[in-house]
Amino acid sequence: MNLSRPFIQRPVATVLLTLGIALAGIVAFFLLPIARLPAVDFPVISVSASLSGASPSDMARSVATPLERYLGIIPGVNEMTSWSSTGQSRVTLQFDLHRKIDDAAREVQAAINAARVDLPATLRSNPTYRKRNPAAQPFLILALTSDTRTPGQVYDAVSNVVSQRLQQVPGVGDVELGGGSLPAVRVELNPFVLNDLGISSEDVRAAIQANNANRPKGIVEAGTHETGRALQILTPPPGLRAAYYKDLIVASRGGAQVRLGDVARVVDSVENTRTRGMFNGKLAIVVTVTQQPGANLIETADAIMALLPGLRAQLPQDIALDVAIDRTGMIRSSVREVQLTLVISILLVVVVVGLFLRNLRSALIPGVATVVSLLGTFAVMYLLGYSLNNLTLMALTVATGFVVDDAIVVLENISRHLEKGVPRREAALRGAREVGFTVLTISLSLVAVFIPLLFMGGAVGRMFREFAMTLSIAVAISLVISLTTTPMMCAMLLRPRHDGVDASAAPRRAGAIRRGLERAQAALQRGYGRALDWSLAAPWTVMAVLAAVVALNVYLFIAIPKGFFPEQDNGQLQGGLRADQSISSSALADKLQQAVDIVRRDPAVQTVVGFSGGGGAGGGFLSASLKPTSERKESTREVINRLRPQLNQITGLRVFLNPVQELRMGGRSSNSTYQFTLKADNQADLKTWVKRLSEQMKLDQRLTDVDDDQTENGVETFIDVDRDRASQLGVTTSAINSALYNAFGQRSVATMYADVNQYSVVMEWAPEFAKSPVVLRDTFVPAGRISTAASANAAVATTGASSSATTAASTATAATAVSANPALRSASTGQPLSAQESRMVPLSAFATVRERAVATSVGHDGGELSSTLSFNLGDGVSLEEARRAVREAEAAIGMPNNVRGQFSGAAAEAQKQQSEQTMLIIAAIVVIYIVLGILYESLIHPLTVLTTLPSAGFGAVFSLLAMKLEFSIMALIGVFLLIGIVKKNAILIIDFALEAERSRGLTAAQAAREAALMRFRPIMMTTLAAALGALPLAIGFGVGAELRQPLGVTIIGGLLASQLLTLLTTPVVYVLLDRLRQRAANEAHLARGAA
Repeated sequence: MNLSRPFIQRPVATVLLTLGIALAGIVAFFLLPIARLPAVDFPVISVSASLSGASPSDMARSVATPLERYLGIIPGVNEMTSWSSTGQSRVTLQFDLHRKIDDAAREVQAAINAARVDLPATLRSNPTYRKRNPAAQPFLILALTSDTRTPGQVYDAVSNVVSQRLQQVPGVGDVELGGGSLPAVRVELNPFVLNDLGISSEDVRAAIQANNANRPKGIVEAGTHETGRALQILTPPPGLRAAYYKDLIVASRGGAQVRLGDVARVVDSVENTRTRGMFNGKLAIVVTVTQQPGANLIETADAIMALLPGLRAQLPQDIALDVAIDRTGMIRSSVREVQLTLVISILLVVVVVGLFLRNLRSALIPGVATVVSLLGTFAVMYLLGYSLNNLTLMALTVATGFVVDDAIVVLENISRHLEKGVPRREAALRGAREVGFTVLTISLSLVAVFIPLLFMGGAVGRMFREFAMTLSIAVAISLVISLTTTPMMCAMLLRPRHDGVDASAAPRRAGAIRRGLERAQAALQRGYGRALDWSLAAPWTVMAVLAAVVALNVYLFIAIPKGFFPEQDNGQLQGGLRADQSISSSALADKLQQAVDIVRRDPAVQTVVGFSGGGGAGGGFLSASLKPTSERKESTREVINRLRPQLNQITGLRVFLNPVQELRMGGRSSNSTYQFTLKADNQADLKTWVKRLSEQMKLDQRLTDVDDDQTENGVETFIDVDRDRASQLGVTTSAINSALYNAFGQRSVATMYADVNQYSVVMEWAPEFAKSPVVLRDTFVPAGRISTAASANAAVATTGASSSATTAASTATAATAVSANPALRSASTGQPLSAQESRMVPLSAFATVRERAVATSVGHDGGELSSTLSFNLGDGVSLEEARRAVREAEAAIGMPNNVRGQFSGAAAEAQKQQSEQTMLIIAAIVVIYIVLGILYESLIHPLTVLTTLPSAGFGAVFSLLAMKLEFSIMALIGVFLLIGIVKKNAILIIDFALEAERSRGLTAAQAAREAALMRFRPIMMTTLAAALGALPLAIGFGVGAELRQPLGVTIIGGLLASQLLTLLTTPVVYVLLDRLRQRAANEAHLARGAA
């Protein structure tokens, strides 16, 4: 059966079919979204809860633990971690990748509802959940600076103008602001004046809330039925500036009015004074933009860039809007480099065909087949919802060398018939029929290699599924093109030999270059013939060499360093800040300024942004973009190594810098790349052994940037209340909480409504009265109102003398506390207009104050107490060596049984994938054996094909060692590709040899020798085409080259070693195994030439 016959006989239909595939691909190419990586929907949900004022340990015990108990029983949860800090708890759930995120979200909501009964009653609202992608990172960072405006004013402009407009851009997922907060009116209380006047801070809060009421007033309807009108009742809205509040009356004493300005300093400021953002050394508001899943990243970035001029025009002239970090630049460069690599690969493939066939028309035919196959792949990618990203473009580059193989095999066989003088249509029909089954076998076995890869588990398997599918689609389309378009073009374009002209006369008519190429090919063929005769004469020597190669393969695979993903040099770096947890916000901001200045002075750095506050205690982040590679000689890692000693000179601050990576695995956040988690049954042991392990790891030169998330250095001012004494004095717990919160909590006491935004009135003690824990002695708590008859006793209560206070308490008439705004969630219990003095009792009368070291955060993993250490790799150190170093450090300190350690995050994912590597390779080999056994109707000859794999594995691993590269995930993908392509040599030989035995009755040795010599030219052409197709990847130029290079080196090294060995070993193995084959009685009927 000749599948190509109808397409050769109907060239117009075949041309139109080919053009249709090409046009569909061209249209799809412009419609395909561009992204960094395939769109992988990681089913991760974060549950958050807040309980104002609760300590980290209280949050962990009373909020995180009950939530974990209910969330942990949801089916499909494979990882559950929690983090609790002051007033906040966050539980992160990571589900199996096959779980739908929406279904999981419904079960999470049900678990939250069920857990509500066990949560504290003071939790004002239910915990909330949010779907998130832990590997997502901002692709654009904007910075707004001003030489004349305050950060609060700049933040207001950003919130009103920039943030809203950016959110409306298609493809934008999230916009976050940092480095400042909205403008606010800050009421900085003078505690001594309040105490002298008997005014509590709750009274002040009540007055502000009452003055800021912004509620409906109703409608007045006037007139008759004919002339009636409805008149809306309005009152002046609350002011937005401090001047409006200074004259606010808060109390009345002795017939005189007490205004807010008398007891407090009222200033225009911001809601949160404990954050700072920096851009190139200047105060800045930082805007981070994250991509929406599945959006076209380049189109989104271009839309934002087109929007920026309009935003600058809307902003005040003295506010500068700059692009601080643009990560789409490296994505554009990476995509551009891969596209260039693709074009170079196609040209190299065409050159190879032209050199071997010595004919320009012959060279164009596989070029057309390659281009049409790739264009058809674009069309199928669009239908499947794929994107043009680093992995799919890399797959297309590798496919260039693969898809041309089928066309080369068909073209070479047709050319061989033409060289014998056969008419071109007859040559096309005969040549396509002879190799049709061979091409089918090569393509199906190549696609079969990727079946285990498609079912690879974990995030890595999901990430590379699109890679494997893209490559499989390209191979399948190339099979169709090779059996349709290629033989039709051969029949139409190639010139046959003239009848009666001896073939030896052709070189005399050819040019010097052609004659030289023919002589070189003839000499190469003669040399191979002599080597082949020797190998067939000494088969056991050849088998001994093959056995040695297998042994070397095993040894080298064990010896080569194992890694995860190659570290990319994208010209950008980011880092976390770690200071003492008890550091003040202003001191941390000053240290951030020093770090930014050091990074900015480096000659390789172009821009740098930083932010402190808003996260864990003593933390912040820093991000920098390096100059283009044309303006710097150092790599990103070299710049980091140069900056590290300088940053270490900053007293009390550690900066952890890392190159920004496209491929990120693991949802845990840490200051370094890889994580190791300790679990224990009590906090004391966990703290002790985390510290010891961290110190031990820091001694190992293989590990750098060792850090842990222990936060035991936070200083807590603990107030121990004597409840009996407080009750005697008439002081309630709520009054104590309110007094302290009003004094030190930056409490938002009212909301001011403007046309486009809302602002807060923030109340606290003036900074000069809150500089030391000693000031807690000056904190007075209200203990009811003083009646007119008891006014003489008010002074006694104020002195703090316990006996007098008790007498005053017994004789005083306490007014009932009535909420000034009962509808408010945090309504004040004070009086809107204090006409009676409050009886003020000093905190020292019923409480003692002491300081103690506490954790500023508490972590759980799987419901157990946990702490995570993070680390980076030293120069030239593989991840496998680093894991060994961590285990050695763990063994050196001798941890007890109740403390257990395991790798987590990226390190755990790498460990999981490396444990699966051997099984995946075995699975690929088994699948190929099954496919070949079915196609050849033989259990023996598929083994002959598989004997080509050890030499390829040896060449791949040896090449990686020679280039000082790790055996990473990319190298593993290269091995899969090798398994699919090196068997091609054996298939070409075996297919011809079996046909010769079945149709002409040749012996195994005769058939193997004839097949090897006959297929020598197509084997050389396809191998060189595949190797040259991967050559641009192996050279490693441009952005993202580090990711592509191991793939190219693995393919080229394996192909070269396989080519040198399998041309000799395959015929020998075929002859030896053929003795074991049981020949069927009707074997002659299996020949393709049989009727």
